Amino acid sequence: MNTTFRRLLINTLVANVTTTFLSFGFAFWVYLVTRSVLAASVVSGVSMLIGAASGTIFGAIVDSHRKKTAMVLSSSITGVAFTGAGLLYVVASRQLTDWHSPWFWAFTLMVLVGSTAGQLRSIALSTAVTLLVPADRRDKANGLVGTVNGVAHLITSVLSGLSVGFVGMGGTVAIAVVFTGAVLVHLLLAIHLDEPRPEHQERTRIDVRTAWNTMRGVPGLLPLVLFSTFNNLIMGVFMALMDPYGLNLFSVQSWGVVLGIVSIGFIAGGALVAKFGLGRSPLRILLLANVAIAIIGLGTAVREWQSLLVLGMLGFMLVIPIAEAAEQTILQRTVPFEKQGRVFGFAQSIETASTPVAAFAIGPAAQFLLIPYMESAAGRTTFGWLLGGGQARGIALAFVAASLVMLVVVLLAFLSAAYRRLTLSYEAELVPA
Repeated sequence: MNTTFRRLLINTLVANVTTTFLSFGFAFWVYLVTRSVLAASVVSGVSMLIGAASGTIFGAIVDSHRKKTAMVLSSSITGVAFTGAGLLYVVASRQLTDWHSPWFWAFTLMVLVGSTAGQLRSIALSTAVTLLVPADRRDKANGLVGTVNGVAHLITSVLSGLSVGFVGMGGTVAIAVVFTGAVLVHLLLAIHLDEPRPEHQERTRIDVRTAWNTMRGVPGLLPLVLFSTFNNLIMGVFMALMDPYGLNLFSVQSWGVVLGIVSIGFIAGGALVAKFGLGRSPLRILLLANVAIAIIGLGTAVREWQSLLVLGMLGFMLVIPIAEAAEQTILQRTVPFEKQGRVFGFAQSIETASTPVAAFAIGPAAQFLLIPYMESAAGRTTFGWLLGGGQARGIALAFVAASLVMLVVVLLAFLSAAYRRLTLSYEAELVPA
């Protein structure tokens, strides 16, 4: 990989560490100050909703500007939003512990907007891989991106829990503001991307129609995006409930360390792709990865053991970067470069739109139905043989149900005509240009 790409990866690493550091710390803090699964799931759902709404906008920005300009804008938005969150914390720290308070939601909005702006950088980076890396090495480049994300996850998982536990939420916000500024300065002074200014016709509005038509023009690509959308609906269950589940088994400091340890899997998964690539059929790898995720979800929830949760999350983290690299490689190969920002952004909006639905639905369901049910004699009699005993068996029941649905859908996808069409489309593009 060339020097510019490596510098960009380093800058992305620090940027991801910063945004994830605050978003993880904020998620821990919300549950600790409210002790409400409902509050945690609502905040998670709002975060996903903002991400879904912004994907198409970010994609249009990436296609209509140079990639470095889009990244600078991403860090600038993050810096302003995190600074605003810090000022709110100073002004109204006492009111922030009541999740019914407007101050809480103003603070939440600032943190989530700053974190979500990182998605603009991610879309720009995906298109920069196409710009900077030859086609036959992009799967490995995507693996390196996954490794960087894994390192960021490891660092922030440990530091977020320790930061919230020892310096509080105010100190955590201050640290994020400082490092966001450092990322922006490094990006402006140390990184130069040799890319042409987009043509006038590409410097346009939010263009959903172009993204939609481009995806429809590749046989099987739209069903792939819809498949990922459904999977994200299921994954929303895990995203909304994993922190409450983990914080029932660990202290906040220990939970942060656990998230850091399991991030080794994320690094390893990205490194495997960077080393060996994805072969001739990334789509097959993508579906097999989702089968593995479903099986891991089932196994992790069957007993309330710390060791089982750690092993399950380690396996989950190992598979995720492989699946993400596979989808990115397919899109980079089959979508024209000048339209990739809009397609990546639109696909992101579609895929993540389902996740907040799951988060908003599963929070109340877990709080008012599943948890009381599994604490009752009827629940223990019906599912005790499968889930054992413990404080979070209602959340475990949600994990098992979601994993079973995901497994069935992925196995059906292997038999679909769309799977065969997209495989043929991708293989046709492997002929050297």
